[in-house]
Amino acid sequence: MSPTVFHSLVSASPAETTALAHGMAGVLRPGDVLLLDGPIGAGKTHFARSLIRAVQGPGSDEDIPSPTFTLVQTYDSPKGEIWHADLYRLTNPGEVPELGLEDAFETAICLVEWPDRLGSAQPHAALTLRFVTKGDDTREIAFSGAGDWAARLSPALHPTGAA
Repeated sequence: MSPTVFHSLVSASPAETTALAHGMAGVLRPGDVLLLDGPIGAGKTHFARSLIRAVQGPGSDEDIPSPTFTLVQTYDSPKGEIWHADLYRLTNPGEVPELGLEDAFETAICLVEWPDRLGSAQPHAALTLRFVTKGDDTREIAFSGAGDWAARLSPALHPTGAA
């Protein structure tokens, strides 16, 4: 049912996670959905903030708060809107339509923390990043997704060209 993991890596620090986000930012486009999965404290929000800043481009100093209480935050970027959702507080997948996410999945770059709360609204073409804590700052990040995600992300995941 879930796509096979096509890549995994170990990030030894928040700086390495930020570098990963910056590398991925260049390949994202409106309609891309990233499902950020993992336990509390695994680095999902740090990755999302870093990715949003990278997509916004140099000179962006916009505050990027965690959407834990607002559920959704939106940002402008040269690529169009970015939606950052933290669904931890959702109690029922039936609440998802009220957030407007399903429309955003078609028109914006969307980052969704706690994607299990989407239920059947999870986009089939989404990229899932599974964050697993391996120590104080070390995280294993596994990538899975259908379609062309592996090919699109290859330059960011293998910057030296080694596959």
